[in-house]
Amino acid sequence: MSKRANLEQIFSKRDRLLLAVILRRSDGREEGITFPTEPSDELQVGHMYWKSGHVIAAHKHNPLARKISTTQEVLFIRSGIVRVDLYVESTHFECSRTLHEGDVIYLRAGGHGFEILEDADIVEVKQGPYKGEGEKTRFHPTDNPHWSG
Repeated sequence: MSKRANLEQIFSKRDRLLLAVILRRSDGREEGITFPTEPSDELQVGHMYWKSGHVIAAHKHNPLARKISTTQEVLFIRSGIVRVDLYVESTHFECSRTLHEGDVIYLRAGGHGFEILEDADIVEVKQGPYKGEGEKTRFHPTDNPHWSG
């Protein structure tokens, strides 16, 4: 866990690679902005909480060429309950977490799979453009205690 109890950083046991970050719905009422991602991460995820009357100055983002070498995702659980299974070294099961309405997960590295435990409405954000099914490798996670395929 990070210094904020409502933010969980999940590292692989073997090499301490940051696999995912979960921002729980109960997330902070600390005023300000927090970025659990590193400035070098290919996808930036931040959490903001501001009190009424706070102003964020009008701004625009300048064009900047970036090189993206991997796809990272952010899922917003709008309703329902979802179990996420995380994998390392391509296909080896690492751990699971249960996500609830209002939770957000940033999937930074490794593999992942999901089981919908209660009807779920999920918003996904990832880098584009999408090049089709060839962007991913599907696998049968035989060492996952939850998998029954």
